[in-house]
Amino acid sequence: MKPQQVEQVRQFNRTVTERVGVLHDHYLGLSRPIGEARLIWEIGADGQDVRWLRERLGLDSGYVSRLLRALEADGLVTVEPGAADRRVRTVRLTRAGRAERALLDNRSDALAGALLAPLNAAQRARLVGAMAEVDRLLTASTVTMDVVDPDHPDARYCLRAYFTELQERFDTGFDPARSLLPDAGQLRPPHGLFLVARLHGEPVGCAGLKLPDGAPAEIKRMWVDPGTRGLGLGRRFLAELEERAARRGFGVLRLDTNRALTAAIGLYHSCGFQEVPAFNDEPYAHHWFEKRIGRATTG
Repeated sequence: MKPQQVEQVRQFNRTVTERVGVLHDHYLGLSRPIGEARLIWEIGADGQDVRWLRERLGLDSGYVSRLLRALEADGLVTVEPGAADRRVRTVRLTRAGRAERALLDNRSDALAGALLAPLNAAQRARLVGAMAEVDRLLTASTVTMDVVDPDHPDARYCLRAYFTELQERFDTGFDPARSLLPDAGQLRPPHGLFLVARLHGEPVGCAGLKLPDGAPAEIKRMWVDPGTRGLGLGRRFLAELEERAARRGFGVLRLDTNRALTAAIGLYHSCGFQEVPAFNDEPYAHHWFEKRIGRATTG
């Protein structure tokens, strides 16, 4: 990244923090800082698990515990063991907490209106559109990708969702038993790997990579949750798997796909994959792709 880009991000951060009032100890004119106010908002009317709150806000457990103790002391929340699993703590707003959340809601609306009021209609549309784009890109930047075992619960969740979507989209339906699915051993090091993407700790995508001896590397079972499509995760999966295959010394990367997956086909073309004759007998495939990738020394 360029130094000018870093400086622009820092300037943006300074402007936003000043304009929305997070530099003050009493956020929105209330008696608490923004950290406590945000926690009240995220707990919501139905309550939340403490673990979910930590993941959602990207905060460590010690800091969240301190915030919750302060809110408990003020009579705004209760924290209790979960009904299904007593190791999971659930936090709920009290009546006073719900009243303060409603006040936060009203004052947040007023602050948003104050940001827009000095602008003309065209400027408001530009600002709101730019904010939506920034929100989308910042959300994309918070997605993590990690190598997990194919039997990890998050991996199994993604694959079940993937198979369900294929069943709905393919003309013939989808039966995993008929497909050339790699077994788990083919997607574990050193024979392969399996990536899971997570947003706020929740799985939102997956992709496998086969690394066979004496044959090209092959991408298998790439899927992105419909709710996070448009964040560039498919392109990011492809780049990550290409880099990992190249590091292992592979010079060709392969994949196959079904004709119903038109967005995926467009993505493969745009990422430099070329259509080639069939290289396997996958019954659900109509298109086969290859890409020459740079060789690298195994690290």
